[in-house]
Amino acid sequence: MSFDRTVKIAPSILSADFANFGQEIEAVEAQGADWIHVDVMDGHFVPNLTFGPPMCAAIAKHINTVMDVHLMIAPVDPYIEAFAEAGADVLTAHLEAGAHTHRTLQAIRGAGCKAGLALNPATGLEEVDYLLDMVDLVCVMTVNPGFGGQKFIHSQVEKVRRLREMIGDRPIHIEIDGGITPETAPLMTAAGADVLVAGSAVFKGGSVSDPAPYGENIRAIRAAVAG
Repeated sequence: MSFDRTVKIAPSILSADFANFGQEIEAVEAQGADWIHVDVMDGHFVPNLTFGPPMCAAIAKHINTVMDVHLMIAPVDPYIEAFAEAGADVLTAHLEAGAHTHRTLQAIRGAGCKAGLALNPATGLEEVDYLLDMVDLVCVMTVNPGFGGQKFIHSQVEKVRRLREMIGDRPIHIEIDGGITPETAPLMTAAGADVLVAGSAVFKGGSVSDPAPYGENIRAIRAAVAG
């Protein structure tokens, strides 16, 4: 995974056909996806249940790009090794999920993954300043985590702008997760984001048997951010 600030589209498989994950991933990559985003939820830190390490291991063989695993779980540390072994390239933990975030980020890097730090919409940037030298990605949630298909929270645009200033020339991705559409994507890339997670905005209208709409949806987001 080499670093660059070109805009990347990361479809969230939370919006894919659960019965056809492997084929869905292959289809959306063929249609232009840059990363594959995997939302892991525990029904405790967030009000929903999704996938664990066995599911990640099963889909990893279908991913030829980047497996971007977002851990919306607490505690995080006991599961880092299992998700790393399951094939994650990026492992993102929430700042709010534990008391010792620095240790969590060390553990993620120690397991051989790129380390991501996620922030809920109500979380400020004060504590992030002391963690930037430990992260490869900061994920700014533009919806409250737990469910797909929610409306974009516009107050996060200014948060991303401030975060981009804090990062400076460090090789750190800014990822946006929640409510990304051709209308909201340009707001975030203009503020400094370079990885856009999109669920329904990518998967709407398509299927494994008719994947062309996936490509149309991805191109629509790319065209919007290109200006």
